[in-house]
Amino acid sequence: MKTVRILVADDHEIARRGVISLLTGQPGWEVCAEASTGTEAVDKAKELKPDVVVLDITMPEPNGFEACAIIRKAVPDARVLILTVHESAQAASEIIKAGAHGYVLKTDAGQDLIAAVRALSEHKPYFTSKAAEMLLMHMRPEEPAGAEPAKRTVDLTGRECQIVRLLVKGRRNKEVADTLFISLKTVEAHRASIMKKLGVNSVAEMVAYVIRNRVVES
Repeated sequence: MKTVRILVADDHEIARRGVISLLTGQPGWEVCAEASTGTEAVDKAKELKPDVVVLDITMPEPNGFEACAIIRKAVPDARVLILTVHESAQAASEIIKAGAHGYVLKTDAGQDLIAAVRALSEHKPYFTSKAAEMLLMHMRPEEPAGAEPAKRTVDLTGRECQIVRLLVKGRRNKEVADTLFISLKTVEAHRASIMKKLGVNSVAEMVAYVIRNRVVES
């Protein structure tokens, strides 16, 4: 079994140690490095090319958003998980723009961090239900004051719209299948069709696109 190599970056030593302690207890996982600044995180990511980077956003020199964007370009195979205390629509929007593959709040780390790193190590996105709901409720395109928000017309079927709503709310493929009483294979086929129609390559991009363009209503 391939070892999953993880870089943990957080400027608070106690928080960083806590994350490392959670991750090193998992079989087949190795924390290959840690960092306390954005520059250090970028340099170690370039040098060690980890599979997953767990990144705080309030680090100095540069901040986590900027470090994420740099790492995504410099080490395209690395998957970036944002782990932060910041629970806001602005933070969620910036995380999407920076190209992160996952978003977990530190308050949810105990229950979600392991699942998130596992998902990213398998090249799957991970946005907690709380993060996805926050995006769905608050992220909207910029519009003139008083104007009705425009809704982008995309040729999605009724079933595809149902699946999009569940995916945007953070449901995994198996949960979508169980909710809609259809097979996992059917969900995966619909998801591939949806992503092709929207012109996106990941669920994270799908979340951003659907919310920004109001493709479906919540």
